[in-house]
Amino acid sequence: MTQDRVFNFSAGPSVLPEEVLLKASNEMLSYGNSGMSVMEMSHRSKDFLSIIESAESHMRSLMKIPDNYKVLFLQGGASLQFSMIPMNLFIKHKKADFIDTGAWSTKAIKEAKIYGEANVLATSKEQVYSYIPKLDSSSFSNDVDYFHITVNNTIYGTRYTPENIPNTGSIPLVADMSSNILSEAYDINKFSLIYAGAQKNIGPAGLTVVIIKDDLIGKAMDSTPTILDYKTHVDNDSLYNTPPCYSIYICKLVLEWILGQGGVKGIEQINKYKSNLLYSYLDESNLFKGTVVKEDRSLMNIPFITGNDELDALFIKEATSKGFVNLKGHRSVGGMRASIYNAMPVDGVQKLIALMKEFEVNHK
Repeated sequence: MTQDRVFNFSAGPSVLPEEVLLKASNEMLSYGNSGMSVMEMSHRSKDFLSIIESAESHMRSLMKIPDNYKVLFLQGGASLQFSMIPMNLFIKHKKADFIDTGAWSTKAIKEAKIYGEANVLATSKEQVYSYIPKLDSSSFSNDVDYFHITVNNTIYGTRYTPENIPNTGSIPLVADMSSNILSEAYDINKFSLIYAGAQKNIGPAGLTVVIIKDDLIGKAMDSTPTILDYKTHVDNDSLYNTPPCYSIYICKLVLEWILGQGGVKGIEQINKYKSNLLYSYLDESNLFKGTVVKEDRSLMNIPFITGNDELDALFIKEATSKGFVNLKGHRSVGGMRASIYNAMPVDGVQKLIALMKEFEVNHK
């Protein structure tokens, strides 16, 4: 790690691989033989078309995306998808089923209600979203257009494991994977639509990746604006209007970096090792405690507390002074949160644990 860089545990925008930043730095003034930065070139130039085509190819390879799915590079973050999804998928019943596991699923539910019905089948709100609700498939509706889950919950630190993805049968399963995409292997065939803001594991803010099954495209509500219709972006290869070119370029570099780590399976092993290190310490500590039930713990976002607000604030202050930044928990829950996305090195987690052990000794 470069000497003057901090360990950035931000939930997003988040840490990027140093190799990616160094390569981007080397190509800042001139990408390839173009004589210009990617930020300056036309999105319809041969150089940029090569970039976006490579990004899609890498994404398909890493996630094993079948040919009957389209990969789109859009803007507006996951928040825009909360509206685009019902606009495009409220095809027949204008109803959807949701599992409420935190702030982002709550926002998705709120937006869906603008266009139709949003049924909340289960929620963990009563326990401060500290677990993923157990589902009874007999409670699933047959007369809905889609079933929505948030796979990883950034604020509360819970996740659906690949084994626990709901089986919704013929009902399209829609998944917000913003904070755990590419962190471990999921079977794409279980989903009909996946969306993810880039600023966790894909690249910088400004880019949103949507992976959508062919049979959901071209059926948007008549009132849907042209630019919010998935078919518009499919027909124009994500180039209907000027895309976030530089974010897509960094995305390409990040995907190449993941390939170099052994792909998603390789990065998954590293992520499980990192998270197990921190969770094991939290389970043994007499001062710091995790806040999530064990079977639903996120690999990416690990919230923890001391049980004393003043001690929490003191730890955050001391950590920041020593180069461990953005450990403050979300304002809605307080405490601390270590977001250890793909690009967080093992060394960063090990040194954080050493810092926590030192703090614990000094504050018995």
